[in-house]
Amino acid sequence: MEPFDPLRKSVKQQTLLLLTLGLATAACLGEALASPEEAGSEEKSPRVYRVKGTRDGPSFFPEMSYPEVQPLKKGVLDFQHYPTYGEISSFLEKWAEKYPQILELYSVGKSFEGRDIWQVTVTNKQTGPDTDKPAMFAEGGRHSGEVTSSVSILWLVHHLLSSYQKDPEITHLVDTKTLYLRPVNNPDGFELFLRTAQTNRSSVRPHDTDRDGLLDEDPGEDLDGDGVLYQMRWQVGEGKGNALLDPREPSGRLMKMVPEGEGDWQVVEEEGLDNDGDGKYNEDGIGGLDLHRNYPENWRPEPGRELTGRGRTQVGAGEYPLSEPETRSVVLFLLTHPNVAIGQSMDTPMAMHLRPPSTSRGHESMAPDDLKWYQYFDRQGKKISGYPWAGDVYHDYRTLFPLHGITGEPTKPIPLFGHGPDFGYFYFGSIWYNDELWNVGRMKDYNEDGILDNYDALAWSDRERDGELFHPWKTHPHPQLGEVEIGGLVPKFGYWNPPVDLLLEWALRSARFNLFLARHLPQIRIAGVKTESLEPGLHSIQLSFTNTGHLPTALAQAQLVKIVRPDTAKIKFPQELLDAGKVQVVEPSLRSKDIEAGWLDPGQTRTVAWKVRLKDLDRIKVKVSIHSTRGGVDRRDVTITNIRE
Repeated sequence: MEPFDPLRKSVKQQTLLLLTLGLATAACLGEALASPEEAGSEEKSPRVYRVKGTRDGPSFFPEMSYPEVQPLKKGVLDFQHYPTYGEISSFLEKWAEKYPQILELYSVGKSFEGRDIWQVTVTNKQTGPDTDKPAMFAEGGRHSGEVTSSVSILWLVHHLLSSYQKDPEITHLVDTKTLYLRPVNNPDGFELFLRTAQTNRSSVRPHDTDRDGLLDEDPGEDLDGDGVLYQMRWQVGEGKGNALLDPREPSGRLMKMVPEGEGDWQVVEEEGLDNDGDGKYNEDGIGGLDLHRNYPENWRPEPGRELTGRGRTQVGAGEYPLSEPETRSVVLFLLTHPNVAIGQSMDTPMAMHLRPPSTSRGHESMAPDDLKWYQYFDRQGKKISGYPWAGDVYHDYRTLFPLHGITGEPTKPIPLFGHGPDFGYFYFGSIWYNDELWNVGRMKDYNEDGILDNYDALAWSDRERDGELFHPWKTHPHPQLGEVEIGGLVPKFGYWNPPVDLLLEWALRSARFNLFLARHLPQIRIAGVKTESLEPGLHSIQLSFTNTGHLPTALAQAQLVKIVRPDTAKIKFPQELLDAGKVQVVEPSLRSKDIEAGWLDPGQTRTVAWKVRLKDLDRIKVKVSIHSTRGGVDRRDVTITNIRE
């Protein structure tokens, strides 16, 4: 192959250059990055969406207006469309004004393009600050195209607000716990997906995905002008391609992917041109970093950056752990909020309750008691959601089916590095799930082969949806390949996300599981305070406390990595009485009068005691409290009546 010459432009480069020049004019007039609400719906001229960053490919794309993204009525909440970032932000702002006693809205950081990453805290402020309560963190919208997850979080926020003081369980949850909820962690990619034909799943930071020295130089193009980037296929001759016509589907609609050089068709996931002349199509589109490979736990460098050639690498890992502001905002928030005992970060489209470990089997690396909790949530999660699968990333996810879909060889565990669930458990010591919502329409094993795959999705589409999820293959002239066919499974609202009439159903599946998880948070409560006069002037104060929640106040892993402190009982007297020598804590005899009590299992009660000597006092009020990093804080006032010496 000739060395790449930046002055030699391919057909695609020339086309994109002309497009960019034309669209740049509109962008300069202030249309770039404008939200639909800002620009007005009456505008008839073509709208342009600009992606920030310096790249070797285009940064301007036609802005689309998909029916699936349009609300039934502007400004009114419905769960029958996919809301934009601006729409979600607007609802959060309205709710913050309407429910100030139980919801707080704030930005936890800025995305690569400078958008606010909005998060809400839901708790009853009158029952104590959020940090004094056991908490759960849940986010959606990390992978840009997996927008169902954002709708699930939005529904959960609305459900908590609208059910408070109406539903006893929700009221108790909001009164006693804290929920930190983030609908859209990756607003840049989220907007790109909903407002253009692009289908990336990453942030939009320019990235050399194909390692050719160019950034984002080869995105997909809408060759047939229908506003959707479908698959593209063309015949290349026997033994020269990466796909065959699937023999299970005689109409020729379904492709069977095979190892490169073993098929007679070539298939790429998006229609388009070869911009950089490397013989590949659309292999380096907008972005390419994977925010879900950018966590510090077990991070590995990207291919080409590991210098021995013998070490492990991870595609999409980023320049270094937490290099991306979106991931960094998650980790820094959690490390400053260790009261979070449960985490959930949702994606699509596998219909699975996914969890750690991502680089080993659970029995190899997890504390046995912790693993039992995960297995319990796996079982309960499937009952709640109806998902067919639950389990770990490394083994269970990778070996769902006995044979690899492309090679036909037996499947085997494959490690995934820098993964969120592993940060959540191994680094942060919490229960952490990574639910996969939606199932691509694989509702039933129609051919009874024991596998749910695209054949079943196509069969469901034909039998139950009037073919809605499949776009018929149509020939189209291609300036580099001659004639190609464009079609396949509908990508945005069919493959990656459900059709809008099924959106609420699938958003609810994981939302209900998240509520179930939240109800399992640990909760430390004072069970009783007892005072006893041991002799004139000497008193015993006994504090009993119970974990009334359903999880331990610390998993074994949390104890191991020291992310939590032992549950600690404290006693407080008026400082002036201590200074005057009228109060003396005799036991404990150490300088600190705090008593560490270890950690409590669900339902477990412990009692600690202080011995206190009082001088020249008839009566005194004492404050006792129990402090648990993840079980919360509980306080009680007690009065001691003194019998003087």
